[in-house]
Amino acid sequence: MQSCLVALNIGDIFNKLWGSMGLSQGTWQNYVMLAISFVLFFLAIVKKYEPMLLLPIAFGMFLINIPGAERVLWGVYPEGVEHTFDNVVDRGLLWYLYYGVDKVIYPPLIFLGIGAMTDFGPLIANPKSMLIGAGAQLGIFIALFGAMLLGFTGAQAAAIAIIGGADGPTAIYVSKMLAEDLVPTIAIAAYSYMALIPAIQKPVMRLLTTKKERAIRMKPLRRVSKVEKIVFPIAVTLVVGILLPDAIPLLGMLMLGNLFRESGVVERLSSQAQNGLINTVTIFLGIAVGCKAKGDIFLTPQTLGILAIGIIAFYCGTIGGLLTAKVMCKLTKGKINPLIGSAGVSAVPMAARISEDVGRETDPSNHLLMHAMGPNVAGVIGSALAAGMLLACFG
Repeated sequence: MQSCLVALNIGDIFNKLWGSMGLSQGTWQNYVMLAISFVLFFLAIVKKYEPMLLLPIAFGMFLINIPGAERVLWGVYPEGVEHTFDNVVDRGLLWYLYYGVDKVIYPPLIFLGIGAMTDFGPLIANPKSMLIGAGAQLGIFIALFGAMLLGFTGAQAAAIAIIGGADGPTAIYVSKMLAEDLVPTIAIAAYSYMALIPAIQKPVMRLLTTKKERAIRMKPLRRVSKVEKIVFPIAVTLVVGILLPDAIPLLGMLMLGNLFRESGVVERLSSQAQNGLINTVTIFLGIAVGCKAKGDIFLTPQTLGILAIGIIAFYCGTIGGLLTAKVMCKLTKGKINPLIGSAGVSAVPMAARISEDVGRETDPSNHLLMHAMGPNVAGVIGSALAAGMLLACFG
């Protein structure tokens, strides 16, 4: 009798152990997403495609799709309750990391760090660059109408459209405000395409420009005074705040970070914003975004549609910037190299470096980086303004 009880207890123990194992809980979606995370690992580590963005996203995706890990890393939804962020019990590490996304804390902090790292001098020296940054927002509005045609609501379409701004924090901010259920897909699409910008942009740049245009040398930019650099972030914040208050959380933090940099009186704050703060928030944001890419949510026809709209938006944004720069090249009788137009998307400084690289393929001694930084930082401002417009119209 005693031996039977012992055998029964051992059997119960093994049943509980088996039930706790991921082997008994995994679905095909989990394994597909694990395979996708391995692809992202390859792109980040081997191909070095923006590893600071892609690696934490890939690892967050990897963690949450390990069968059985969600209960420990995220938490549990009680029976009969809606699966919302606040209804989770026995909350795990990833739930707390995602808090900064759910409450829209991380994106403005990222913008604070970007502002502290950004020199607006090239834009101030050549204000016409703002036109290129505006032209590169074409992808946002193409995606907006495309998503509406595919049956998404106005708010969902606006959230999807912001992918075309090539700005991950802005995409998260807008999608959280307008279409919370689409945040994981939109965030991963935005960050993944940002990491793949070299592969996306270079063929389009070569296709839409001639060898003669790519060889154009631009005159050195004028020197911008310290007073101009200090006045710029204050003036932009004031004007935008009055005209488009919805853009202030992002744009205001961007300009505060830049004021830290240019004022010259808070070096410690500027250093912290552009190093420790932005690096820490990037880790948390990447893992948090990745951990929402669960197989049962991510592998749907809706997700595939959003990914398709996102890549089209990226291409259209690049094309819009290039065509704007080509028009300006014609109007200035060849004084502007159209290659800087592709930098009008918001990805700083990746897009500007690509303009430099493609230009040097034609003429190794031609340097376009500083000229491309003008449209590039204009793209950051443009995407924040576009986000404010979408929030004002659809929020």
